[in-house]
Amino acid sequence: MHRCLHARDAAGPPARQEVLFGTGPTELAITLNTGYTVRAHTDGCLAAAHRYLYGDQERWFRAEVTVNNLRPEAQARLREDADYRAALARRAACDDHDTSCVRAAGLERLRARLEPARLAEVRAAHRGDITTHDRLRDRAVRRAAGLLADRPTPSQKGNEPS
Repeated sequence: MHRCLHARDAAGPPARQEVLFGTGPTELAITLNTGYTVRAHTDGCLAAAHRYLYGDQERWFRAEVTVNNLRPEAQARLREDADYRAALARRAACDDHDTSCVRAAGLERLRARLEPARLAEVRAAHRGDITTHDRLRDRAVRRAAGLLADRPTPSQKGNEPS
């Protein structure tokens, strides 16, 4: 990252947003099952770091965004359950300060019961994405460890504290 910032004459703090994150229209986009679209640039220093560490920025982007949004997808699936929708409506009718009404709505109990199963379904549906994410992350850890192994420690630089 430092090399990229230095090459773009942005090594001093604070680095400019466009140098870090890219400019112009976003080149990468993924629309999640929740309906949200996540976008990223391929021309900033962050993108360059992702390409170096993960090998394939687009594959990493898709896998990371998908894996980071498994829980929201599972939570969105809760709305497919009629009992959950009914509990949600009961909760919406409560005054926020009426804790007995909120408890009686049963939304939190129902969510606690249903969400683990929905999350398991979502994880199974995205098993390939999870595997890709784990493989690319492991690659990045090895690449980063190699970078760190090549860096001198403070004592090697002659900066050992007295």
